[in-house]
Amino acid sequence: MIEIVDHPEGVLLAVMAHPGARRAGVLGERSGALRVAVTAAPDKGKANAALEKAIAQALDCRPSQVALESGPTSRRKRFLIRGIDKQTLAERLAELVRAHASIDKEQSHDEPA
Repeated sequence: MIEIVDHPEGVLLAVMAHPGARRAGVLGERSGALRVAVTAAPDKGKANAALEKAIAQALDCRPSQVALESGPTSRRKRFLIRGIDKQTLAERLAELVRAHASIDKEQSHDEPA
Protein backbone atom coordinates (compact mmCIF):
# COMPACT_ATOMS: atom_id res chain seq x y z
CA MET A 1 0.00 0.00 0.00
CA ILE A 2 1.34 3.43 -0.94
CA GLU A 3 2.19 5.66 2.01
CA ILE A 4 -0.04 8.73 2.27
CA VAL A 5 0.29 11.08 5.25
CA ASP A 6 -2.00 13.97 6.18
CA HIS A 7 -0.44 17.44 5.97
CA PRO A 8 -1.96 20.85 6.86
CA GLU A 9 -1.92 21.83 3.16
CA GLY A 10 -3.00 18.47 1.72
CA VAL A 11 -1.20 15.12 1.85
CA LEU A 12 2.33 13.77 1.58
CA LEU A 13 2.91 11.05 -1.00
CA ALA A 14 5.84 8.61 -0.87
CA VAL A 15 7.53 8.28 -4.27
CA MET A 16 10.34 6.05 -5.54
CA ALA A 17 12.03 7.98 -8.34
CA HIS A 18 13.58 6.44 -11.44
CA PRO A 19 15.46 9.28 -13.16
CA GLY A 20 17.11 8.87 -16.55
CA ALA A 21 14.59 6.28 -17.71
CA ARG A 22 13.98 5.56 -21.38
CA ARG A 23 10.26 6.23 -20.93
CA ALA A 24 8.47 8.41 -18.39
CA GLY A 25 5.41 7.34 -16.45
CA VAL A 26 3.98 5.66 -13.40
CA LEU A 27 5.49 2.20 -12.89
CA GLY A 28 3.21 0.98 -10.11
CA GLU A 29 3.94 0.52 -6.42
CA ARG A 30 6.93 -0.78 -4.48
CA SER A 31 7.77 -0.78 -0.79
CA GLY A 32 4.98 1.62 0.10
CA ALA A 33 5.85 4.18 -2.57
CA LEU A 34 4.51 5.18 -5.98
CA ARG A 35 7.16 4.32 -8.58
CA VAL A 36 7.58 7.11 -11.13
CA ALA A 37 10.06 7.17 -14.02
CA VAL A 38 11.25 10.34 -15.75
CA THR A 39 13.62 10.77 -18.67
CA ALA A 40 15.40 13.74 -17.05
CA ALA A 41 18.79 13.08 -15.50
CA PRO A 42 19.30 13.62 -11.76
CA ASP A 43 21.26 16.80 -12.42
CA LYS A 44 20.66 20.16 -10.71
CA GLY A 45 17.04 19.36 -9.85
CA LYS A 46 15.96 18.49 -13.39
CA ALA A 47 14.63 15.07 -12.42
CA ASN A 48 12.79 16.48 -9.39
CA ALA A 49 11.07 19.08 -11.58
CA ALA A 50 10.14 16.37 -14.08
CA LEU A 51 8.79 14.21 -11.24
CA GLU A 52 6.57 17.05 -10.05
CA LYS A 53 5.10 17.42 -13.54
CA ALA A 54 4.68 13.66 -14.01
CA ILE A 55 2.95 13.25 -10.65
CA ALA A 56 0.61 16.18 -11.34
CA GLN A 57 -0.31 14.72 -14.72
CA ALA A 58 -0.83 11.21 -13.33
CA LEU A 59 -3.02 12.51 -10.49
CA ASP A 60 -4.94 14.87 -12.77
CA CYS A 61 -4.08 17.99 -10.79
CA ARG A 62 -2.31 21.28 -11.49
CA PRO A 63 1.51 21.27 -11.40
CA SER A 64 1.37 24.06 -8.80
CA GLN A 65 -0.34 21.60 -6.42
CA VAL A 66 2.70 19.29 -6.36
CA ALA A 67 5.93 20.15 -4.50
CA LEU A 68 8.93 18.15 -3.35
CA GLU A 69 8.81 17.98 0.45
CA SER A 70 11.82 15.77 1.23
CA GLY A 71 14.52 13.65 -0.42
CA PRO A 72 15.91 16.00 -3.08
CA THR A 73 18.99 13.82 -3.67
CA SER A 74 17.45 10.45 -2.77
CA ARG A 75 15.47 8.07 -4.95
CA ARG A 76 12.95 7.84 -2.10
CA LYS A 77 11.07 11.15 -1.92
CA ARG A 78 7.97 12.69 -0.39
CA PHE A 79 5.83 15.07 -2.41
CA LEU A 80 3.25 17.44 -0.98
CA ILE A 81 0.02 17.31 -2.94
CA ARG A 82 -1.92 20.46 -2.05
CA GLY A 83 -5.69 20.80 -2.05
CA ILE A 84 -6.49 17.10 -2.01
CA ASP A 85 -7.58 14.85 0.83
CA LYS A 86 -6.19 11.46 1.77
CA GLN A 87 -9.24 9.50 0.56
CA THR A 88 -9.31 11.17 -2.88
CA LEU A 89 -5.58 10.59 -3.36
CA ALA A 90 -5.88 6.95 -2.28
CA GLU A 91 -8.65 6.41 -4.86
CA ARG A 92 -6.61 8.03 -7.65
CA LEU A 93 -3.52 6.00 -6.73
CA ALA A 94 -5.49 2.75 -6.67
CA GLU A 95 -6.77 3.53 -10.17
CA LEU A 96 -3.23 4.31 -11.41
CA VAL A 97 -1.76 1.13 -9.96
CA ARG A 98 -4.66 -0.94 -11.30
CA ALA A 99 -4.21 0.58 -14.78
CA HIS A 100 -0.47 -0.10 -14.69
CA ALA A 101 -1.04 -3.71 -13.61
CA SER A 102 -3.44 -4.31 -16.51
CA ILE A 103 -0.93 -2.84 -18.98
CA ASP A 104 1.80 -5.12 -17.62
CA LYS A 105 -0.53 -8.09 -17.90
CA GLU A 106 -1.37 -7.27 -21.54
CA GLN A 107 2.30 -6.84 -22.44
CA SER A 108 3.24 -10.17 -20.88
CA HIS A 109 0.59 -11.92 -23.03
CA ASP A 110 1.97 -10.24 -26.17
CA GLU A 111 5.49 -11.59 -25.65
CA PRO A 112 6.36 -14.79 -27.54
CA ALA A 113 6.83 -17.91 -25.44
